[in-house]
Amino acid sequence: MKKGMLSILAITLASCSATSVKSSDGNVLYEVMTQQTTGGASIRFFEILSEPDEIKMLQNDENLKNKISANDVQNANFIVLNMGEKSSGGYAIGVENIVETDRNIIITIKETKPEPGSMAVQLITTPFCVVKINSKKEILIQ
Repeated sequence: MKKGMLSILAITLASCSATSVKSSDGNVLYEVMTQQTTGGASIRFFEILSEPDEIKMLQNDENLKNKISANDVQNANFIVLNMGEKSSGGYAIGVENIVETDRNIIITIKETKPEPGSMAVQLITTPFCVVKINSKKEILIQ
């Protein structure tokens, strides 16, 4: 019984960690800082934050302030992905793929929608995601 509970706890803890992927040089290329179903903007847009003043604004967010260091302001870019206002639950936005080239970082966005006919909470949601890119290369979003 204890073994089973420990396995479940280990799987649960592992699934709560931030998503990250390593670059070709072995460093972590990106991390999903937060991904939520509410709290985003009412319109769909993507924003790349690369200037120190822009990145410092993220530090005012209660969920992000302890996740962004002074070093990140100088060495990383951040992307805010907003899916816009949705009429029910079951929607999400995030990163499908990130490719690093010699000159830039290419990001493919993934938008998830509820299956037709599925049970979803009838509540206005505003899904969003904040991603840290550990590079100052130009970012292209697809």
